[in-house]
Amino acid sequence: MSDHVLRTSAAQPASRARGGFAGWRRAAWRQYRLERRMFWRNPSAAFFNIALPLLFLALFGAIFAGSDEDLDVIVPGIAGMSVMATTFSALAHNLVFLREQGILKRIRGTPLPGSAYFAGIAASAVTNALAQVAVITVVGRVAFGVSWPTEWLSLLVFLALGVVCFAALGVALAHAIPNVESAPAYVNAVFLPVIVISGVFYDADRAPAWLHDIGEALPLTHLIDGLSGAMVHHEGLAHHVVGLLVLGAWAAVGVVLAIRGFSWEARRA
Repeated sequence: MSDHVLRTSAAQPASRARGGFAGWRRAAWRQYRLERRMFWRNPSAAFFNIALPLLFLALFGAIFAGSDEDLDVIVPGIAGMSVMATTFSALAHNLVFLREQGILKRIRGTPLPGSAYFAGIAASAVTNALAQVAVITVVGRVAFGVSWPTEWLSLLVFLALGVVCFAALGVALAHAIPNVESAPAYVNAVFLPVIVISGVFYDADRAPAWLHDIGEALPLTHLIDGLSGAMVHHEGLAHHVVGLLVLGAWAAVGVVLAIRGFSWEARRA
């Protein structure tokens, strides 16, 4: 995969990669198409980003079949989890691999602008997130009778802010991961507790007070609340101002850390 990425990037003529915004856009689009091809050629990535959340939805949907109250919690909860998985987890894993294998360093020496390269990677992650939420919404309606979203503006705003927030935090976490071998441990040490505390699989309001308070400080809790408001409770943005502020604050912190800690160089000797 690494040699294929490098050859594809290096083959782009400098005149195209540096030909103003139009050239940048073409370069980013080519990188995005390459990322999509590599994604579907990687069975493990396709499983964990696409199939696993649907498996969770089917499992918990079967467990809570007949309980509309529980299903109204599970569907937006898994949708929020999918956003985190396809942005935070995927980008943290991928950037560590690209950095430690020396791909980022070599990409920097090609005519492909670094910003266009990362735009292609980020756009691919966003595509996965949007596709996953769309599929979960449809399955939730068709299989489990959860209502269609009515507050589309609120849904799109929370999705956009959630994607930015978790993508930035994923890039920031990648800076703290020392090598490829330890990447799964680092990512799961954050991902698994967060999805449990944030109420992906249960109503967070029923949790013990101390656990609920921790969840209120986490961005995933507010993403799930926003998605639930738009998908289930028919609530607009005015009902979730605090959630927007918390997500925005986490996104700002993530962007700052992602930019300040970024390195093109591998950490190995």
